[in-house]
Amino acid sequence: MLIISVESAEIMATYIHELKAWPAFRWDQDRLADKLAAARHRQGRLIGRMEALGFTLRAEAALATLTEEVIKSSEIEGEVLDKDQVRSSIARRLGMDIGALTPADRNVEGVVEMMLDATQRFADPLAAERLFAWHSALFPTGRSGMSKIRVGAWRDEKSGPMQVISGPMGREHVHYEAPAADRLESEMTGLLDWFNKDEATDLVLKAAVAHLWFVTIHPFEDGNGRIARAIADLLLARSENSTQRFYSMSAQIREERKAYYDILEATQKGDLDITLWLEWFLGCFDRAFDGAEAILATVMKKARFWETYGGQSFNDRQRLVINRLLDGFEGKLTSSKYAKLAKCSQDTALRDIDDLQKRGVLQKDAAGGRSTSYSLAIKSIS
Repeated sequence: MLIISVESAEIMATYIHELKAWPAFRWDQDRLADKLAAARHRQGRLIGRMEALGFTLRAEAALATLTEEVIKSSEIEGEVLDKDQVRSSIARRLGMDIGALTPADRNVEGVVEMMLDATQRFADPLAAERLFAWHSALFPTGRSGMSKIRVGAWRDEKSGPMQVISGPMGREHVHYEAPAADRLESEMTGLLDWFNKDEATDLVLKAAVAHLWFVTIHPFEDGNGRIARAIADLLLARSENSTQRFYSMSAQIREERKAYYDILEATQKGDLDITLWLEWFLGCFDRAFDGAEAILATVMKKARFWETYGGQSFNDRQRLVINRLLDGFEGKLTSSKYAKLAKCSQDTALRDIDDLQKRGVLQKDAAGGRSTSYSLAIKSIS
């Protein structure tokens, strides 16, 4: 008879959810103390700076940040969303006037709806029904790509083992396999009970633990990463007691995507000491404030421009295009792109551009292709 000790069984376990003590996470609080204090200090300083800006600029910064958060969280999963659609959807839901709004696709509306529910209702408890609503919003057609999936409910056994896989067919590499579907009810009950009752853990650390715990359970057929990041955003908003977001964790995770997946895989194949994961999360959180500086610089540049030109009269088309350039227009502005953005004829676009050039707002770029392109004149935004 082969007898395997508990210690041996623990060593044979491939994933942390197979360990006997799961989910009793532990970490070295002393090792994290300085990193947590430093990150919390930067968080407090950023909030203080934003509060000094005034309502309008804060709202503009929050809109830019939420737009970035939604776009980058989807990019991490390989899905590219239209920035104008995301921005318009958020602005409409927050009651912000940003001029002409771009109609948004159903999938964009769903991601925005989930993110705003997480960040605007951060004080509300997290329940299974709320997560089901988020999942349904993410997959309004009931499909992930071409595949029909179980939506608004935990995954079941019909879809087989939930695995994270990379590599070509026939040579797949399994990075991770989640708990079996018959464990999900009790697993999620445990997570949600802890989430709603734990008051001892610092909320930034709690965001990191909740993110790891949820994505390790992997309770849905798809969308687990985006929902895990929304859960973290909810707790970060709660840590600031504010619905306004001024930095994007997802944007920073997108920058560090390989490291993100590597540390997740290493943690999920390790033991229940998650100190390394928490160190990485705190470092990423701290680095996210660098991105906030870029957003703040863009908002301030925009404010300076309109302070300079506030006394001048621009038509609606010109205001729309100028704001797009100030928000960080991707690519080069040509007369045809102007016409498409402003929904006008090519001749009207050229007249508008000529007027803006004469006023010193736009300048013609150096020749570099078949089409003449334009950019904001340096002096107009200095």
